[in-house]
Amino acid sequence: MNALTRTDYHFPRQTGVYHGKVRDVYSIDDDTLVMIATDRISAFDVVLPKGIPYKGQVLNQIAAKFLDATADIVPNWKMASPDPMVTVGVRCEPFKVEMVIRGYITGSAWREYKKGARQLCGIPLPEGLRENQRFETPLITPTTKADEGHDENISKEEIIAQGLVSKEDYEQLEQYTYALFKRGTEMAAEKGLILVDTKYEFGKKDGKIYLIDEIHTPDSSRYFYSEGYEERFEKGEEQRQLSKEFVRKWLMDNGFQGQAGQQVPEMTEDYCLSVSDRYIELYENIVGEKFLKADAADLEARIEKNITLYLKERVSK
Repeated sequence: MNALTRTDYHFPRQTGVYHGKVRDVYSIDDDTLVMIATDRISAFDVVLPKGIPYKGQVLNQIAAKFLDATADIVPNWKMASPDPMVTVGVRCEPFKVEMVIRGYITGSAWREYKKGARQLCGIPLPEGLRENQRFETPLITPTTKADEGHDENISKEEIIAQGLVSKEDYEQLEQYTYALFKRGTEMAAEKGLILVDTKYEFGKKDGKIYLIDEIHTPDSSRYFYSEGYEERFEKGEEQRQLSKEFVRKWLMDNGFQGQAGQQVPEMTEDYCLSVSDRYIELYENIVGEKFLKADAADLEARIEKNITLYLKERVSK
């Protein structure tokens, strides 16, 4: 079971590196980022102890396809994908919020609603909603972007009042978020899927807003299968879904929600491979193509070679 869980590279003209929960981001000069989608997996803001084979490739290739498919809506950071697990792009100054958009009430929003909450990020919610019910209009429910620990829900008014984002920029982010979600919803529908909710991250460079990071992947999004959605909803049954929620559910069923003192349940090789299969299933469903497993015999060497070659070729042009 070969999975990439850590990297420690030293590329030409490298100026820094950031190891996130799932991605390792290398800075080249002061204007370029090399983002490696590792096989690490996180849930409840905790990085789990085992990697998931091919997860990084799945995430990187889905994100690359959707960045290309939405470049007419908003400029994005992607310049190239020199390896199946790597995207190279423009370095931006990230906004300190993540734009979460929900078409349905499910997941954490449903858990809060069930406890009695009738507001979400300052947006009032009506009585009588049922799990997995579609909102009449998608809701933007932003979160703070924590360097460590948990992201926190925050309202549009609080974001502007705290100076996290200017009013003008925030309203532009809202427009981009609605447009991206509409495009993602249409593309999912073509493949028999429902884009339930997702999040987008944006940054700014030279006064221009860019879409950054990943987009419409199973780590940042939730999908239901369209077929059977209505029947399951009417019966109050669980929806068939493609997202990371099945990992969260497995953890919760085994007594783990990221709280102090809780132990991550044992991740056996069989379990990790089953998660890998689910990620590949999502890729093939959302992209509509067979997933081609890249050679994983020596992941570290392959990635280093492909990135170094790309950086050298870019300099020579």
